Amino acid sequence: MIPLQSYHPVAEDSSNHISAAPLDPVALISLAHHPKAGAIVLFSGEVRDSNLGKQVTHLEYEAHVSMASKMIAAILKEATSRWYLNIAIAQHRTGKLEVGESAVIVVTGSAHRKEAYAANRFIIDKIKHEVPIWKCEYLADGTKEWGGNCNCGVVNGEW
Repeated sequence: MIPLQSYHPVAEDSSNHISAAPLDPVALISLAHHPKAGAIVLFSGEVRDSNLGKQVTHLEYEAHVSMASKMIAAILKEATSRWYLNIAIAQHRTGKLEVGESAVIVVTGSAHRKEAYAANRFIIDKIKHEVPIWKCEYLADGTKEWGGNCNCGVVNGEW
């Protein structure tokens, strides 16, 4: 396994994991370039215009910021111990997000795509299932709904 020191420092910096500002996938993927990374995977969770047959106008995310940042850092560390990764980055938005905006971005890099894809999915599933970030959907009919569905591998017993 590649020693942890060879990972990009963004994977270790817990101050960058939660952001009130819009996420920049281009900037994050530019951080992922590594001479030993033959595969870089970027997942971007986008705000969509409907959920469970209801029209969504926008979302708001709230987080326990310090705890969420530490938990995301721990998830990244766990991923780097399970897969041969050169890079692991994750950021999640807070505040009001419009349809089409990125709510969460995960970037993983490895020598081969199998590890990069598996680690990326593991990271996003763990973030959605475990990290104290709450979503409120604002609907076109004027109502709002807290929560959301997490159909992730952790719930299904994959991890």
